[in-house]
Amino acid sequence: MVKPFRFGVVAPLMGDVATWRDSARRIADLGYSTFLVPDFPLTQPAPAPMLATVAADTGLRVGAWVYASPFRPPWMTAWEAHSLSLLTEGRFEFGIGTGRPGIEDELRDKGLPVVRPAERLAEIGATVAALRELDGPGLHTPVTMAVLGPKARALAAEIADTVTFALGPQPRGEVARLAADFRDRPDIELALAVPVVGDAVAAHMGPPDTDPAALRAVDAVTVLPADPVAAAEEIQRRREEMGFSYFIFGAAEAGRLAPLVAELTGR
Repeated sequence: MVKPFRFGVVAPLMGDVATWRDSARRIADLGYSTFLVPDFPLTQPAPAPMLATVAADTGLRVGAWVYASPFRPPWMTAWEAHSLSLLTEGRFEFGIGTGRPGIEDELRDKGLPVVRPAERLAEIGATVAALRELDGPGLHTPVTMAVLGPKARALAAEIADTVTFALGPQPRGEVARLAADFRDRPDIELALAVPVVGDAVAAHMGPPDTDPAALRAVDAVTVLPADPVAAAEEIQRRREEMGFSYFIFGAAEAGRLAPLVAELTGR
């Protein structure tokens, strides 16, 4: 079953609040479905008030891309996610993962315990279980899981509505093999974050040392051409070959890619 295309934007707050809120309205006007913020403590405001603000300002769906499970106890994350679902009237998408590379140093700096990856996965399972209990029968907060290893993929197959992969320089063939685990699951949407468009690397979507030329050399799927027509063709290829239907870009590229969003959304 082919899922229709939709598109989201990761938009951290890196300047003044008024400009950021204006950018959210512009992203809505450009036809994107979802406004996403990263979970980088102390570099910007907390995700929940940011997302509630955007939901109040626009008709966009909003989401965390993605909560890092070690930063909060499971019950607190679940409560926050459920609260956002209620306050946005069902427009919140709960993204969660075990944390980006180097998160151990962040945890030590903040006086938080450093837990093993297996424990982090268990925390994600506990968080989603608590969220489902809080939601009850009348609400279903969509869960997006960022995964890579086999244990994380297995958990996502059980509890996630949307699955994305925590990719680096993996070549296309390797990503196709990861996606194959979910191709026969019509209930699961496959999402692909694309931090590099042309030679531009989106803030908070790729490491500072990301090399666009090196990614292109290995045929990585985390890169798109700068030309919107070529990018649209490549996006359609990735759905056909791997099943990705939800694509996420950085805020700086939202305007450049708006023509393909207008062409492909809902198709």
